[in-house]
Amino acid sequence: MPTNFTVVPVKDGTRKAKEGEEEDVDDNNVLKEEEEGATGDGVPKENSPFINNTENDKGNSYDGTNMALFEEEMDSNPMVSSLLNKLANYTNLTQGAQEHEEAEEDEGPKKKAVKSPQMGTFMGVYLPCLQNILGVILFLRLTWIVGTAGILESLAIVCLCCSCTMLTAISMSAIATNGVVPAGGSYYMISRSLGPEFGGAVGLCFYLGTTFAGSMYILGTIEILLTYIVPKAAIFVADKKEDEADALLNNMRVYGTCCLALMAVVVFVGVKYVNKLALVFLACVILSILSIYAGVIKTIFEPPDFPVCMLGNRTLQNQNFDSCLKTEIIDNLTVTTKLWKLFCHGQDFNATCDEYFTKNNVTSVQGIPGMASGVISENMWSVYGPLSMLVEDQKLPSTGGSDPAKDIYLPYVVNDITTFFTLLVGIYFPSVTGIMAGSNRSGDLRDAQKSIPIGTILAIATTSFIYVTCVVLFGACIEGVLLRDKFGDSVKGNLVIGTLSWPSPWVIVIGSFFSCCGAGLQSLTGAPRLLQAIARDGIVPFLQVFGHGKANGEPTWALLLTAGICEIGILIASLDAVAPILSMFFLMCYLFVNLACAVQTLLRTPNWRPRFKYYHWALSFLGMSLCLALMFISSWYYAIVAMVIAGCIYKYIEYRGAEKEWGDGIRGLSLNAARYALIRLEEAPPHTKNWRPQLLVLLDLDSDQVVKHPRLLSLTTQLKAGKGLTIVGNVIEGTFLTKDAEAKRAEQNIKSSMSAEKTKGFCHVVVSSNIRDGFSHLIQSAGLGGMKHNTVLMAWPGTWRQSNDPQSWKNFIEMVRETTAAHQALLVAKNVDSFPTNLDRLGEGTIDVWWVVHDGGLLMLLPFLLRQHKVWRKCKMRIFTVAQMDDNSIQMKKDLQMFLYHLRLDAEVEVVEMHDNDISAFTYEKTLVMEQRSQMLKQMQLSRTEREREAQLIHDRNTASHAAINDKAESGPERVHMTWTKDKLFTERNRNRECNANVAVRDLFNMKPEWESLNQSNVRRMHTAVKLNEVVVNKSQGAHLVLLNMPGPPKNRGGDENYMEFLEVLLEGLNRVLLVRGGGREVITIYS
Repeated sequence: MPTNFTVVPVKDGTRKAKEGEEEDVDDNNVLKEEEEGATGDGVPKENSPFINNTENDKGNSYDGTNMALFEEEMDSNPMVSSLLNKLANYTNLTQGAQEHEEAEEDEGPKKKAVKSPQMGTFMGVYLPCLQNILGVILFLRLTWIVGTAGILESLAIVCLCCSCTMLTAISMSAIATNGVVPAGGSYYMISRSLGPEFGGAVGLCFYLGTTFAGSMYILGTIEILLTYIVPKAAIFVADKKEDEADALLNNMRVYGTCCLALMAVVVFVGVKYVNKLALVFLACVILSILSIYAGVIKTIFEPPDFPVCMLGNRTLQNQNFDSCLKTEIIDNLTVTTKLWKLFCHGQDFNATCDEYFTKNNVTSVQGIPGMASGVISENMWSVYGPLSMLVEDQKLPSTGGSDPAKDIYLPYVVNDITTFFTLLVGIYFPSVTGIMAGSNRSGDLRDAQKSIPIGTILAIATTSFIYVTCVVLFGACIEGVLLRDKFGDSVKGNLVIGTLSWPSPWVIVIGSFFSCCGAGLQSLTGAPRLLQAIARDGIVPFLQVFGHGKANGEPTWALLLTAGICEIGILIASLDAVAPILSMFFLMCYLFVNLACAVQTLLRTPNWRPRFKYYHWALSFLGMSLCLALMFISSWYYAIVAMVIAGCIYKYIEYRGAEKEWGDGIRGLSLNAARYALIRLEEAPPHTKNWRPQLLVLLDLDSDQVVKHPRLLSLTTQLKAGKGLTIVGNVIEGTFLTKDAEAKRAEQNIKSSMSAEKTKGFCHVVVSSNIRDGFSHLIQSAGLGGMKHNTVLMAWPGTWRQSNDPQSWKNFIEMVRETTAAHQALLVAKNVDSFPTNLDRLGEGTIDVWWVVHDGGLLMLLPFLLRQHKVWRKCKMRIFTVAQMDDNSIQMKKDLQMFLYHLRLDAEVEVVEMHDNDISAFTYEKTLVMEQRSQMLKQMQLSRTEREREAQLIHDRNTASHAAINDKAESGPERVHMTWTKDKLFTERNRNRECNANVAVRDLFNMKPEWESLNQSNVRRMHTAVKLNEVVVNKSQGAHLVLLNMPGPPKNRGGDENYMEFLEVLLEGLNRVLLVRGGGREVITIYS
């Protein structure tokens, strides 16, 4: 079963030789996964045994000059000799009997040195697989399957199931030989090949299958005990024949629960004894099978005497009568027999008897006619039937019909369940499970990569041969009516397969009893360890409590849960009902083993290098298809239930499970699919119908690398609703070598904010020599191939007026220009901190769209996308457009309504007329203030180069004549020289700036504006901003959101600061505004 393993670094042998003493491996040097592995994935981290594991190498010195070139890297990259030493001493330890024994036997302060595994193919793989495959179905149900399905269909069932397991074994061998499998069995192989989601889902299904297998073995044990060994031990005894089935089920429940409790105690107290008795149980199985073959050979010369009593062509239960006669002669007197009493209302000859009993004779046929009898031809074909159908021999004469109402009270052998082909497949399949026993013991094998394929495939071949020959031999030796007698009622309650064995039926009975006991104990031993391994991997959070156990590693809590689930199977009480359930879980496990091998083979991952070469992806797909087919053949509703359970577990692990990275094949499959999709996307740009905003969100971080405007991410989530591409970008100023740690911290903070705001996308933090170039690089190169952003979302630089550094608003304007040059749309959120969070629910209100110019239709598309999110769902959409004097506003409104109708958008339409008014004095005043402020800023701000040049000049003068400068003084105060330090320089500079600014502001207010000298272009633009702002504020001041066309920056870069003023005037008095600038292409269409 899946277990953790231990890596034991063995000390250098040369040093031991020099010291001349043996040293025990200290406990501190044993790197256990549950102590050292921070990931908690139950296996060592990728670099644990070999790379970056320098704890044991710290004492080693690399003297000499041969490796001097690499000496600085020795801490992280070990010498090859060190690596090979660790590989040579690398071992796996199974968790279970060996740990249990060490914990109980180790009383000293130190543990014993770990012994290297010594099991070979025969003892380590072949015999365990043989023991797990051969079991209860062979002894209790195979004869009944052959009699019911016939030899041909039974062979089809056996070949179908054995082919499935053989193909699975080939896939499993490839996976098991692709590196070291740390005693984890199928769960380890699937989880590390297909990822934690598939691994957890299939691992839990395999666990449930193993647990229900324990139920099946316990039910088989009780059935043998109560039916064939001590029938009188039954607690519930049926008074009437029709109540016998219910009484048997109740007895199974009571005895099964007691047996389960006893086995659980045995496993809890002494699991080592279970493992030591495994060979005894295996010997019972082999001895029983040999006795069957011996009995078959004996039937050729001397068939055993097991007569079957027939009434007409109907088979009778002969447990309550001795002689198969209606009457017999005793002391020359003809008297009625016990059989007479069963069919008549008295012992007298004139008693009223059953009509069929009166009309038909009683005959006795030989139950085991032998191989030479030719009975094989009669058993070739199937005899399916409904519940309570009589078991009949069609060769014998029969007079009269059946009366089901009366027949149920008479001692006939009948079907206890409705039989059909698919049911028999589900009942038979558990007899071929157990092929994982070898891989589960990989930690005990001397050469697991050689032993697992050979031992498993040989075991399947051997058991397949046994099953095929048993089907043929049973059909060739045993009468058909006896084969269909499931519980041997026609042969005085003997086990049917026992009647064939030699030297005595008790060989099979006792052998099968101990075989079922041993298999049940093995299931109760293995299932909790499988659950413990899954729990310790940490992929299913609510199972973590089951990862704990006793001090010796015994999974106590997992054993309790296993016993509880096992009790459910026992309460079902029917072996035939439990078998299809566990078939589903095992088939699902085998399906994913085949899928794992096929995926790895087709992806051709560099690490896929199995030593077992006789595999092919087509065989794996065939095995996978066969498993899926068998699931639905056996029981379609059980198959659906099993898939739903696995699907729920998969989604739960995906939603809540711990993050794991095991280099699984599904990730490789995703990469291949992504590469294929990206290449397809690259072929042509998306059609207008497929266009959606693929966002590049430009975030600002504070000095602590915390996101300044998290509401920008909220807006992203509301706009995207999880669809399309989202890239969240940020730029850190500096060099990558010095800012690497800061960039990683910023990326983690952004990802945390994205998670908190439920923004699905990617994070991209760039380190650049300046902010301007960094954002430019993001706009140009973010994304990959066809998955590139087409829209940039950013926040309005609200503090640009207060900032001493003009670079902030200059960067903003340059980004506007670059998005336009790159043909990308631009969204600028003003007052973004007042935007709603994802938890807010806006009430009745409007989203107002001011459609001034048409630049692709993005203005109409954005409100539609926002209203898909529950935050904006109740908001209505209003569209305003501006009409000039020469426009027909009534016709414009009609045309716009028709356009929106064709676009399938629901919105109110309003046309706002803007007349050509004279430019107001307020506009001139605004323009004058803007230009004066611009001029003032130019005078106040010194360039960085001038500052450095002045500081350097002062420093040079200081250095040249330090003493002279201190003594000399000019007459004018502005000519005073003084000793400058860096702090004094900047203090004086700031003081002079403040004085100059105050003087400039006073002069500004003392001046009378001369409007004629103003730049008329600026006056016109200011006029537009003022008038449009008046209209927008009048109509949309109460709107939840205002979307507005964003004017482009001037082509002349000298007026950039005026551009910012125009936008401020345009947006004045509005709360939430989203400025929209199209990317130069149509993004919405009226066509389907």
